[in-house]
Amino acid sequence: MLHNNPIPISALQHFVFCPRQCAYIHIECAWDENYLTAQGNQLHERVHSDEFEARGPMRTERGVQVCSERLGITGKLDLLEIGSDPFSLTPVEYKRGKPKMSDCDRVQLCAQALCLEEMRDTRITRAALWYWQVRKREWLEISENLRTKTKQVISQTRDLLGAGLLPKAEYTTACKACSFMDRCQPKLKDTSAHHLKRMFDSHEETAE
Repeated sequence: MLHNNPIPISALQHFVFCPRQCAYIHIECAWDENYLTAQGNQLHERVHSDEFEARGPMRTERGVQVCSERLGITGKLDLLEIGSDPFSLTPVEYKRGKPKMSDCDRVQLCAQALCLEEMRDTRITRAALWYWQVRKREWLEISENLRTKTKQVISQTRDLLGAGLLPKAEYTTACKACSFMDRCQPKLKDTSAHHLKRMFDSHEETAE
């Protein structure tokens, strides 16, 4: 099945981290900056230099555009390592912080691998996440379980974006690092349609 409106791969990462954050960014086109996102932007500006580099049998490409017509996703790789003997493709994603408990970064990287497999007609068995805070790679196996989860997230994200609605806020410890904390106010229980309904009902009672 081909999709006319491909989903940004970054939206998958946002969805796993928090569907409400995903909706803010990809439905309402909002972006709130904090020092964490600023650091992340600086890191990716350094990485996305669109340069080619060769070291022995390994060649690297930066800022590589990828897409999957079958899955309906598109994005840009931070780094692609290309081995010649034997031939191999290894996507590498750079992150500002440290390895996360959730699969948000892993799903994003798996989606990149799925795009490369479709575009280059190959099979990718592993990829890597490089975290600035710990300064080392986390190798990721592109397993069948991860592939299945990533495809589920693609479907869930497409449903969210298609509905065009902002999900209800739910507070978690991850909210502390979210740049939308002040806008979202997840600790308030009346920050959704229920609050608007109460205001509307109150207005009707006053009018009577």
